[in-house]
Amino acid sequence: MAKKGNRVQVILECTEHKASGKAGTSRYITTKNKKNTPDRMEIKKFNPILKKMTVHKEIK
Repeated sequence: MAKKGNRVQVILECTEHKASGKAGTSRYITTKNKKNTPDRMEIKKFNPILKKMTVHKEIK
């Protein structure tokens, strides 16, 4: 019998992009283990529009 997975797909969105006033959004899709990390994720990722590393937070 196969084990039921705890991994879910989440979307990460840049926190600084809206305040900058530039068009578009910086979003990444990744997976996380909901059993180990029940809280929302925060990861530093590269924002190609702002051309720098920014904090990306998990959205719904």
